Amino acid sequence: MSRAPFDSEEYERRIARTRERMAEADLDAIVVSDPANMNYLTGYDGWSFYVHQGVVVTRNRDEPVWIGREMDANGARATTRLDEESIVAYSDDHVHSPHDLHPMDAFATVLSDLGVDDGRIGLEMDAYYFTAKSYTRLRENLPEASFEDATLLVNWVRVKKSERELEYMRQAARISENAMRAGLDAVEEGVPEYEVAEAIYSALVDGTDEYGGDYPAIVPLMPSGDHTGTPHLTWTDRPFEDGDPVIVELSGCRHRYHSPLARTAFVGDPPAEIEETAEVVVEGMEAALDAVEPGVTCEAVERAWRDTVAKYGIEKGDRIGYSMGLGYPPDWGEHTASLRPGDETVLEENMTFHTIPGLWFDDFGVELSETFRVTSNGAEPLADFPRRLFSV
Repeated sequence: MSRAPFDSEEYERRIARTRERMAEADLDAIVVSDPANMNYLTGYDGWSFYVHQGVVVTRNRDEPVWIGREMDANGARATTRLDEESIVAYSDDHVHSPHDLHPMDAFATVLSDLGVDDGRIGLEMDAYYFTAKSYTRLRENLPEASFEDATLLVNWVRVKKSERELEYMRQAARISENAMRAGLDAVEEGVPEYEVAEAIYSALVDGTDEYGGDYPAIVPLMPSGDHTGTPHLTWTDRPFEDGDPVIVELSGCRHRYHSPLARTAFVGDPPAEIEETAEVVVEGMEAALDAVEPGVTCEAVERAWRDTVAKYGIEKGDRIGYSMGLGYPPDWGEHTASLRPGDETVLEENMTFHTIPGLWFDDFGVELSETFRVTSNGAEPLADFPRRLFSV
């Protein structure tokens, strides 16, 4: 029986919308190699993205075709509702082969069998797991095809969430709350950073009394001490010291749907500069959230943040958020809309964003974040966790 977390009708709607976008781009087929997009269209879920795999969607075939390693075909049978003829496996001698074999040979055969070997074929050129060799191999095998960049075609279909998707994101938010609480409770002078990471991971997997958690697309990020001005560092075996600021960014995950959450703590009594910075970040974040409603643009939301922090003489050049939800390593972002100047994407109901207006300086940083849904009345933060600097 399929373990797919959505009913057949939801997958059919997603595929139909993908075909609409393909028609708008005049594409006969698209090769989907982003594992999040593969999951979105078929439900396929497995830690197999370290080898070449993908889903092919054409304009006239009812089902997509899954293509992957032979030993992973049973994973497609377990996690999707695809018919047997829509599951195509290549032999293991194609994997990291020293011979003249490559998985894209199998993809080329499928595309030929589907009658699009001389058509316009979209490729996710900038997807993490689509390599330059994959592109050149497809071109060698299908010399009459025209290949087009369709990197974000499916990603843009994903930006508005269904009620079931939102339910999973809210469940992920409950896990995020538990994990953040466990992490902050574990931070204290003399405790090594890895013990805090252990507490967070335990909570992420343990989930809640009703359901468990999945592995997140990004590991817990935990810069501390002099390194909180660098947002993407992980943990070490260094013990926390009195006077350390500590940033914790994490996300619960439920059926591959995320709800990231970030908070900042201080070991001991925080100095006034950090306390005041945290208050500015909170004020700016709340101004941005207050600006959210259908019909406004992403840049207008960012402007509310920027105008607020400017009163305190602060400028921030980075974006303050991005569309997100379903994800696999190395990212839970959708790579579409961003809350930043110049992004004129218009907010629509049931879009979801991670807003993370951190301030990072040379000697310290302060980070708070929320995942929110765009509702008819404004922003709905998915987590319920105090917005403040924590003293531990």
